[in-house]
Amino acid sequence: MIRSAHFHHRQSQVKRLPIYFQSLPRTSSRNSGFCLPVLSAKSRFSSLVGSSRYVGRSCAPEKFPDAWEPGPNQIIEQKEDILTILSRSNSFLPHIIVSSTLLALVYPPSFTWFTSRYYAPALGFLMFAVGVNSSEKDFFEAFKRPTVIFTGYLGQFVVKPLLGYLFGTISVAILRLPMPIGVGIILTSCVSGAQLSNYATFLTDPSMAPLSVVMTSLSTATAVFVTPLLSLLLIGKRLPVDVKGMISSILQIVIAPIASGLILNRYFHPISNAIRPYLPPLSVFVTSLCIGAPLAININAVLSPFGLTILLLVVAFHLSGFVAGYMLSGLAFHNSPDVKALQRTLSYETGMQSSLLALALANRFFQDPLVGVPPAISVVVMSLMGFSLVMLWTKK
Repeated sequence: MIRSAHFHHRQSQVKRLPIYFQSLPRTSSRNSGFCLPVLSAKSRFSSLVGSSRYVGRSCAPEKFPDAWEPGPNQIIEQKEDILTILSRSNSFLPHIIVSSTLLALVYPPSFTWFTSRYYAPALGFLMFAVGVNSSEKDFFEAFKRPTVIFTGYLGQFVVKPLLGYLFGTISVAILRLPMPIGVGIILTSCVSGAQLSNYATFLTDPSMAPLSVVMTSLSTATAVFVTPLLSLLLIGKRLPVDVKGMISSILQIVIAPIASGLILNRYFHPISNAIRPYLPPLSVFVTSLCIGAPLAININAVLSPFGLTILLLVVAFHLSGFVAGYMLSGLAFHNSPDVKALQRTLSYETGMQSSLLALALANRFFQDPLVGVPPAISVVVMSLMGFSLVMLWTKK
């Protein structure tokens, strides 16, 4: 009991020690700091048992010595943390899509400066970012599952254009919308797969991400020939289409940037590693501009009396694409052990396409601005629906 009493008494004395610090003055020198009490050698021990003797004070400068400064390892860790945060900027993409949409609707001038002449360079930058983050291994994956690749290709350039033609015809023949609206819906269905489908697949089924990259890359590469052909077959009789100009445009917007990124990643690895962490935040920023600007520029058409009708048509078109891709892959690969993952992957591939490419083509090759309204709405609808499926499927 006596020993316990001494222990509690020593604790109470230690707790009282900060009282000394409260009443001590600060020095007036330029490098002044905190003044600490100095105890004698005897008092340093006796203070713990209740008997202390204050003999002076010692002042430490405010500027801590070099031992308090972060070392090289701490600086490297801080730099790595910043680069990690930058590389994960894509996780904010759903929030950016919603924010850009609301901002474009509430205050259109925030995006109207980003005119149509910037669409092609912006899309080219996104394609370049895809190329930098890809390698030849991604393309080798295509040869491991050719049946899946072919099924995804059919969904991209057969099922989806047929759906686009269906809804385009409904918009004109049944809903009595202007002809350019139907053309815009059809044009949206004729372009290649969206790179956002690769990111959505990665969030839902990471093991399927390489397969998604291969399918999107294949559709993008062959879009140079397929998109002009589909445009000529489906809308060539209604509006003139410059097939040669479209081929040249796709080469400049898609093929050249992706090839540049692949070459940089293959032969200039240090440079690609240095710029890779900064590409995600820049891509998110560019994507926000590409989503907000079309809505802001076409705000009058979107909010027009038939704007809601166009929105519902575009939603129905994308929804049917997601469902068709899911059902088609389920029938084709019902015996596969990863059938559910394949269904989700092919659903993204069929339901999401490069609406920005369709918008760039509409602004460049069609004089009527109404042709660009369905692709402008599709940019937002496709992204919101795709990431809604991500949130739904990742919870299961």
